[in-house]
Amino acid sequence: MNSDPITIHSWPRAILHLDADAFFASCEQAIHPELKGRPVITGKERGIVAAASYEAKAMGIKRGVRLSDVKKICPDAVILPSDYETYSLFSLRMFSIIRRFTPDVEEYSIDEAFADLTGLRRHFHGSYDLIAQQMQDTVEKELGITVSIGVSLSKVLAKIGSKHRKPRGITMIPGREIHRYLGDLEIGSVWGIGPNTAAFLRKFGITTALDFAQKNEAFVTKHLSKPYIEIWHELNGRSIYPVIKESKSSYQSISKAKTFTPPSKEESFVFAQLSRNLENACIKARRYGLAATRLVIFLRRQDFADSGAELKLTCPSAHPSDLFGPLREGFENIYRPNTLYRQTGVVLAGLVAETKVQYTFFDDTAKIEKMSKVYDAVDMLSEKFGKYTVQHAASLQTNTQSQHEGERGDTPQRKQELFKGENKRQRLGLPMLDVDV
Repeated sequence: MNSDPITIHSWPRAILHLDADAFFASCEQAIHPELKGRPVITGKERGIVAAASYEAKAMGIKRGVRLSDVKKICPDAVILPSDYETYSLFSLRMFSIIRRFTPDVEEYSIDEAFADLTGLRRHFHGSYDLIAQQMQDTVEKELGITVSIGVSLSKVLAKIGSKHRKPRGITMIPGREIHRYLGDLEIGSVWGIGPNTAAFLRKFGITTALDFAQKNEAFVTKHLSKPYIEIWHELNGRSIYPVIKESKSSYQSISKAKTFTPPSKEESFVFAQLSRNLENACIKARRYGLAATRLVIFLRRQDFADSGAELKLTCPSAHPSDLFGPLREGFENIYRPNTLYRQTGVVLAGLVAETKVQYTFFDDTAKIEKMSKVYDAVDMLSEKFGKYTVQHAASLQTNTQSQHEGERGDTPQRKQELFKGENKRQRLGLPMLDVDV
């Protein structure tokens, strides 16, 4: 084992991490040029900050802050409802731009991507930092948003690089300079190391990423499990995590949650909101051919306190009709009368492939097969005519009012201005843009 594992060849691999700057707020500023340079906040429908522009961040506004406090901190803040449809369209365009430079792209989240640039310097007649610069410039020119980029030998190091200089930064971390970027990086800030592991490492005098990277392999394998051993290798410039090009097709759990305003203490309405979340989660599970073995539900009160329940299912399923019984049981255990609720959520947990579900002698397989055909038809109708073309009676009460009413009930621009042929449920994959795209 090399006593100085960080002293290695500068570019045996070139992994890029791209992170959009204040993505949701930047999308709003791209759509509305008059908002550029102003403190912009999204999340009006939730009552808390979902995203803040850098102008707002400079005034101390962070994600999760209540909007009532935002108005005290920054009276001039522009507070907008979240337009997730448009943000998703910006995201798709951004990933498309990255793929012009390399086919090896991993869509890590709506505003983040990894890309493998290894071996592309000759193709682009330039260095890796030149490729990163061209990518950054193209995104800004075509979408009107800025991104920060890190390039290094591994995904963990690339992610450290993209966070190093924000906004609109490019940070190159070649092998011989890794130590420069790890020395001042707190161990808890390393991607994949949570607060408990960070606290454990501090007991051994490991306070920075460099402290951890310089530990010998015997120490790491003795005290840590496989994920953290892999992070140790990545910090030392050895690429362990591949850039995964394929779209995600498997999940350990699927969660759906919705906030509604005004808050409600009406039992039937709160349960309808919970039922709608169950339907949405099941739609996604069926799309990937998955079935849940456990159901987790939670209710959030107006004071932001949560109550929850977890239920084990007798038979794995992604059919709401099979899950409404356990859903009602869990709901009745945690619902409290005369209590204001602002959000409900559902988690389908312990997911297994639907094709691998083993039915018992007591399961009504004929009924299960019939329900499977029913939901195949429901999914087909939703695909053709829009989501919720067919929905369960349990969630119908959600249609009696908008998801958000009153001062939080503003509708995003994309849902107000429809293109010809569009309707409330079906829209083209195009955002409302004032920039030249």
